[in-house]
Amino acid sequence: MKKVSIKDVAKEAGVSPTTVSYILNNNKNVSITPETRARVLAASDKLKYVPSQAAKTLGSSRVMGRTQSKMIGVVIPQTEDSVDDAYIMLSNPFYSTFLSAVEYEMRRANYHVLVTGTNRGQSYIEVVKSRALDGVIIIGIYPSEDVDEYRRFNIPTVLVDCYGSSGGDFVSIRTDDRLGGYMAAKHLLEMGHRRIAFVSGEIKADGVNYMRFQGYRDALAEYGLDFDSELVFGGYVGFSYGAEAAAAIAAANKSGGRRITAAFATSDITAIGLIKGLSESGLRVPEDISVIGFDDIDYAGMCVPGLTTIRQNIIEKGHEAARLMIDALNGKSSAGEKIIPMQLVERASVKRLTENAEVV
Repeated sequence: MKKVSIKDVAKEAGVSPTTVSYILNNNKNVSITPETRARVLAASDKLKYVPSQAAKTLGSSRVMGRTQSKMIGVVIPQTEDSVDDAYIMLSNPFYSTFLSAVEYEMRRANYHVLVTGTNRGQSYIEVVKSRALDGVIIIGIYPSEDVDEYRRFNIPTVLVDCYGSSGGDFVSIRTDDRLGGYMAAKHLLEMGHRRIAFVSGEIKADGVNYMRFQGYRDALAEYGLDFDSELVFGGYVGFSYGAEAAAAIAAANKSGGRRITAAFATSDITAIGLIKGLSESGLRVPEDISVIGFDDIDYAGMCVPGLTTIRQNIIEKGHEAARLMIDALNGKSSAGEKIIPMQLVERASVKRLTENAEVV
């Protein structure tokens, strides 16, 4: 359906768009007859007209020549197809932790935060244009023509965990995901594992999962091991897929030959699903198979066994993304990239193998 515009209401009511604007915005400095007001309101109701958020903020303050709504947007794109599509912002604790940190910093700077997702394939710029946002923080965008549109739109933008999108024009913050993938796989290799499954969301060029996958392969190459595509389990980021992958790994281990003794999941929430699924398949962690994750969400230390993981400081990433946005809003920042350091956190989900322990 075509979106109803102020011109449509004006045509229906037989008045000018300016008159409609005065009435709907309750402008008390203009004299409007009761009859005209009633006719416009009736037309608005009939057509189910919804004023845009941008129009509502035309009277707000201006800073550096721009209208200010004192609101920034955080956009979480849906980049994968999964059973958890409708709950992407709630199903992965990474987002809630990150968003809490962003909101805290922006609130201290007297800004509000609008959080929104996008459907797979939906243009992110649609969200920005439909709101009077002063700036936008985007998590995990893939390179696309949207990036060029953001440049033309000229709105302060901070990219989080994005590869191949900045082109030197935006402020960007991320971890070194390739290094993180290498750290995870190398830890398992150092613990004696050689048949290591890679459990991930969609492995797409210039994405976080792809970079962690490249790090995994780097570690294998360093140890002189050939890459085996049968050890790659790619689906979507989420608890449910971790459980699905666990069933596939258990089936592979029952099929004969050298068994998989460890798995690297590219997110903690997937790793926790993996542990649950392995248990349901009759495999113990770490006695039968070791598991390492990535993120160090709060649940990583609460699950049983405690999850060994690569810790990226999610809270600091959120705080820093907000600080970069505040600087951009105040004209104090320039394009560039900030890297958040990582560290290995060892808990109980990884077991050291004795020599040849992985051979059936």
